[in-house]
Amino acid sequence: MLRFIADFGERLRTISRNFDADPRPMGGSMFRIYRDTRFSKDKSPYKTAAAAHFQYRHGGKDVHAPGFYLHLEPGECMGGGGLWHPDAAALQKVRNRIVQRTKDWKAVVDRGIAISGDGLKRPPAGYAPTHPFIEDLKRKDIYTMTRFSETEVCAPDFLERYTEACRSAGPLMGFLTKALGLAW
Repeated sequence: MLRFIADFGERLRTISRNFDADPRPMGGSMFRIYRDTRFSKDKSPYKTAAAAHFQYRHGGKDVHAPGFYLHLEPGECMGGGGLWHPDAAALQKVRNRIVQRTKDWKAVVDRGIAISGDGLKRPPAGYAPTHPFIEDLKRKDIYTMTRFSETEVCAPDFLERYTEACRSAGPLMGFLTKALGLAW
């Protein structure tokens, strides 16, 4: 996984120079392999998945900042990018940009990017329930993921496949970073 992260770093710079692929075994892009067993009935010490987060260069270790993500687990392999559980201020900035720059958001959606994420049941306060993108305004997470089969993950060209998934997420990532006042 650390080698994959190092190799992906070169390709990530072709998508955006503002994201890091840090191959350090501790404190880098790779999520820790140990489970938090303090409050779990299952005391298995290790996770059954490997994952990495390629975060915004100046975002510290904030997994809630815009970033690219890779998750590898038997039967559940995926990669892409976006915002996961952003704080209220960041989410409001994204929502405001969708309202103020509707054409820009439409351009993202029209590229066929499948946007996912948990959402509210009702429109957030202060946003018109008739807005053409009200379903996106209700989102609490905003990301896109490409699913991979285990065969694809184990193939020699997986690094290229994953890079292409991240490149496809680029328009969404560009919109999100600009909404937060960050350089894309």
